[in-house]
Amino acid sequence: MIAKTANFFREVRVELAKASWPWDPKEKGFKKYKELSDSTVIVCVAMLLLSGYVAFWDFILVNILTFLTTGSLHK
Repeated sequence: MIAKTANFFREVRVELAKASWPWDPKEKGFKKYKELSDSTVIVCVAMLLLSGYVAFWDFILVNILTFLTTGSLHK
C-alpha cells in the first residue's frame, strides 16, 4: 500500500513537471502571475455578463407568464 502511494506521488511529480504553467518563472513579483490574473479578470467579467443576461430573461419571462396567467403584471 505504501509503495503504491509513493509510486503515485512520483508519477504525479513527473506529470506536473511536463505541465505548462500560466506564469513565467523568470519574472519576479506580481508580474509573474500576469496571465493568471488577466484570465481571472476575464472569467469574472464573463460571469457577470452571463448572470446579467440570464437575470434579464428570467425577469422578462416571469412577467410574461404572470401576465398570461393572471392578467396583471408581476410587481
